[in-house]
Amino acid sequence: MTVHNEKTLPLFMETIRKVKSYEEALGVLYWDLRTGAPRKGMDTRSESIGALSGDMFKLSTSPELGEYLTSLEEPQTFESLSEIEQRLVTETRKDYDRSVKIPQKLYQEYVVLAAQTENKWEEAKANNDFAGFQPYLEKVIGYQQQFIDLWGAKDTRYDTLLDQYEPGMTTKELDRVFGGLREQLVPLAAAIAASPHQPDTSFLQQNYDKEAQKAYSKFILNEMGYDFDAGRLDESVHPFATGLSPGDVRITTRYLVDDVTSALFGTIHEGGHALYEQNIMPELIGTTLCTGTSMGIHESQSRFWENVIGRSKPFWERYYGDLQQKFPGQLNVPVEQFYRGINVVQPSLIRIEADELTYNLHIIIRYEIEKLIFNEGAKAADLPAIWNDKYREYLGITPPNDAEGVLQDVHWSGGMFGYFPSYSLGNMYAAQIADTMERELPDFWGSVGRGELLPIKNWLSERIYKYGKLRTPSELIQNITGKPLDPQHLVHYLERKYKDIYKL
Repeated sequence: MTVHNEKTLPLFMETIRKVKSYEEALGVLYWDLRTGAPRKGMDTRSESIGALSGDMFKLSTSPELGEYLTSLEEPQTFESLSEIEQRLVTETRKDYDRSVKIPQKLYQEYVVLAAQTENKWEEAKANNDFAGFQPYLEKVIGYQQQFIDLWGAKDTRYDTLLDQYEPGMTTKELDRVFGGLREQLVPLAAAIAASPHQPDTSFLQQNYDKEAQKAYSKFILNEMGYDFDAGRLDESVHPFATGLSPGDVRITTRYLVDDVTSALFGTIHEGGHALYEQNIMPELIGTTLCTGTSMGIHESQSRFWENVIGRSKPFWERYYGDLQQKFPGQLNVPVEQFYRGINVVQPSLIRIEADELTYNLHIIIRYEIEKLIFNEGAKAADLPAIWNDKYREYLGITPPNDAEGVLQDVHWSGGMFGYFPSYSLGNMYAAQIADTMERELPDFWGSVGRGELLPIKNWLSERIYKYGKLRTPSELIQNITGKPLDPQHLVHYLERKYKDIYKL
């Protein structure tokens, strides 16, 4: 089939819009599956997701799309395209060349399995039943191994998976970055542990009304600039954000009655993701560029709002009174004590509730386990023991059960191997971006202390959010800060903050 050049671009754009429509429909189905769909309908829903995913995959790997790309890549034609069109062709080519190597039937089988495995993970976590989950996890790993074979392994097999979430990232680079981070953070954590100035957190150990937590979560999202006319807040086992389009970005959180901070910081974290997706420029709507440029940049925004802003002293000097009003008679400590209490550093079992400093060790553990699976051949059956050994080694604690250990995260059940490093990369990006923002917005912390968060959101929208996937991660960080990613910004940020809290 020959496609005439003047018709190629409209046909290409029509195909991209159809792919994006499938993505949106699947996003709604996944969101519903994770936020209260009846359990008896989950297997059928998984089959429906598989069927629609198969159709989308067929469309995005069709010979016609390949011909459109070849035609649009002709130098004279490519140069006549707009910046958005050029980037769309480049990104679609990368995805096309990757996906076309996977047989549609294999992909559809995998999507059904992943949806079913996520359901089994919820059950296994609730029942502390790794043995029941293990066969499903083995299959997911098996499919991922097949995909690596079909794609062709990069320098290592695990590099092939990393590239999906952080383009260009390698185990060699992560080993260097994480190694340096570990060398600097472990002594800081030891000094903190030895400090006589340990924060008092006893006041946090109370029962906190769930409805009051919900109300406060919505209040804080409004303050951040989250648009409830373009989103909603729901409850799920594991907090997540779903960006269907800038006009429909949904988030969830998890409420614990004995912990007022879990839902609070989970909500702020997912709100950071949502602000990114809600503020992508209108010109990208309906294209596959209408999303975050990488998971590392996406996590930089959730971690920036959760930690740099949400765990800062100026933030709570403004918002602590509002929190006290929601829980009358419960938070009867000064704001300084509250601030120090929510920033306590201590080894813990659960990643999403870890402090800023030890959080990176949780990520390094998962990164090392994923490398063992794909580069060294570790089996699903080995993972609980490996997990527990690494928690003993890095954090000095051992999970009492698998629900608080190897089963705590949803990611592996959905086949998201290679994603976890994005969280620590996000911390690094966030610290570097915050350093620039403090210099470009001279009254940055004064603004936070007055509860004027919209100038911060607007700055991020102009520098990051609006571009969606139009800029690469390296282009963004270079354009914003004037240099490539530098992990030392994170180290300096953590040292400055925690040496003050612990009076080191």
